[in-house]
Amino acid sequence: MPKVGKRFKAASEKVDSEKYYDIKEAVALVKETATAKFDETIEANVRLGVDPRHADQQVRATVIMPHGTGKSHKILVFARGEKEKEALDAGAEYAGLDELATKIQGGWMDFDVVVATPDTMAIVGKLGKVLGPRGLMPNPKTGTVTQDVAKAIEEIKAGKIEFRVDKGGILHVGFAKASFDSDKIEENFKVFMEAVVKVKPSSAKGVYLKNITIKSTMGPGIKIDPSVIAK
Repeated sequence: MPKVGKRFKAASEKVDSEKYYDIKEAVALVKETATAKFDETIEANVRLGVDPRHADQQVRATVIMPHGTGKSHKILVFARGEKEKEALDAGAEYAGLDELATKIQGGWMDFDVVVATPDTMAIVGKLGKVLGPRGLMPNPKTGTVTQDVAKAIEEIKAGKIEFRVDKGGILHVGFAKASFDSDKIEENFKVFMEAVVKVKPSSAKGVYLKNITIKSTMGPGIKIDPSVIAK
């Protein structure tokens, strides 16, 4: 049995593991239990009533957090010519094509988000085995394959996040920082959950939001009553 540290134990004692909290209570608790020496990320874990094995029950989308996520992203853009310049002018850390692709194939991964123009995808597609498992492969559905690279960069810098259900039917998303004011954490959470509800697959039957938990990086899980979220 893994050893539980004193800090985590003390934080866990503040949370009733059997109780479902309303959003305000949960946010207050998640801030109170974020006692690490760094600014912890506030994460949401949502178990959905979907079967991801079926293509028509996949849940994947993006949403812009109204108060950002508190995380800075290094953005890499695959583009040529004027679009490469546009990307750098818009704030991308890296932009180009062949040289970047070669570096990635060699193991370089000093970036957090990848954007690509459609005309580069023949080359970018060859990096699928490297980028795909890390969730970095550009995709038109999430706005990361686009001609408007400046807009894509602006949205990412502003706090755009992608969520995608895993094989177990669970969404895992970091949506705020513990240093945020409670009202900003709450608003970010509500916007995220509205986006999750909006993309409910029409083929999903029964209860869609089965379980919702928020926690800080090093803190205990705090259950939120799914009934307080609009279905």
